[in-house]
Amino acid sequence: MFLQNIIQRITNLYNEYPRTFWTVIAITFIDRIGGSLLFPFFALYITSKFNVGMTDVGVLFAAFSVSSFAGSAIGGALTDRFGRKGIIMFGLIASSFSTVAMGLIDSFQVFFFLALFVGILTDVAGPAHQAMIADILPEEKRADGYGILRVAFNLSVVIGPAIGGLLASRSYLLLFLSDAVISLLTVILIAIFLPETKPLAHPDAPKETMARTFAGYGQVFRNAAFMLFLGAVMLQVFTYMNMNTTLGVYLRNEHGTPESGYGLLLSINAAMVVLMQFPITRRIAKYPPMLIMAFGTFLYVIGFSMYGFISTYILFVIAMVIITVGEMVVSPVAQALIASFAPEEMRGRYMAVAGFSWGIPFAVGPYLAGLIMDGPKPYLLWYAAGVIGMFSTFAFLSLYRVKKNQENKLETMPEVSAL
Repeated sequence: MFLQNIIQRITNLYNEYPRTFWTVIAITFIDRIGGSLLFPFFALYITSKFNVGMTDVGVLFAAFSVSSFAGSAIGGALTDRFGRKGIIMFGLIASSFSTVAMGLIDSFQVFFFLALFVGILTDVAGPAHQAMIADILPEEKRADGYGILRVAFNLSVVIGPAIGGLLASRSYLLLFLSDAVISLLTVILIAIFLPETKPLAHPDAPKETMARTFAGYGQVFRNAAFMLFLGAVMLQVFTYMNMNTTLGVYLRNEHGTPESGYGLLLSINAAMVVLMQFPITRRIAKYPPMLIMAFGTFLYVIGFSMYGFISTYILFVIAMVIITVGEMVVSPVAQALIASFAPEEMRGRYMAVAGFSWGIPFAVGPYLAGLIMDGPKPYLLWYAAGVIGMFSTFAFLSLYRVKKNQENKLETMPEVSAL
């Protein structure tokens, strides 16, 4: 009976969403296995291969992120102009070849300049990925849809870092080659199984030139509510970005935690998302989104701050559990909010600008974190992350209050006019 209930729930869930959505989920899962093999160990690879400190790694991340802004902006405009499928395929092919090149380079200077080029190619498909979910699902389904996407993403992370840790202990080049092969496999699957999802333009809509498409970014930046929301998200990411950039190096340098131990922490994070993300997303749906964002960010504050004063592996695990609960709360809600801001014909460009709220922290954050970690008191990094997280928490609370006041004014307007 228990097994039948589980099967029935899975069947009901599958039937709630169109087949194209599940195709996106399956392809995302396969693609992210490759990414999760490599990215969590990127800082570890650079510091061990080139014998540099975290400050140098921070400069490299900054260069990569700055160039990725250009790639994302180009990709967002091309996504709105030409569609999603072709842009995603191009991004995967470009990233597969560039990934292999990064694994073969022996000079940090050459690696640095390659990162500038790779950043443009790698992020060109990012807006298309995000726009696809908004294309496929109605607004009331998007938070759940993004939650399911995160389950697929993290199911791959359950597998990836554990395998990646084993491969890294033998040869980092195996990580780069594996990621490239999986990216090329994903291209084939997309070509065969994934249809184009870009909404058809209105028959009476004027044809837009490429210049006008890129000029549309001005409309995005003039959306004050959207930009204030992204500011709060950006502060949040300054805290969160430490999980995949500095945490592994800190645990290795300060507590002797091996790569496999760090990989296990990431696998715990991913396993929790796989098991708990969807139920949590549905339970929090009835609460105001900005309050949910504030609550989840505060959990980040607690979890990341703990790494500043704990020293045993079991406590490292507990801190990761707290961070993961916060992540499950904020991530699908944030994606759904971004999609709700975007007009249908501008989803790619809105997604591209939203990517800046992640790209800027990853450009600046690792360098600033490296300055602290290369100093005499590396543990101060985690207190700084907590303080920044509190600013983000207060920002989301302020946005909630502003929205609430606006709603209250709208409710009272008929009464005023009646008088």
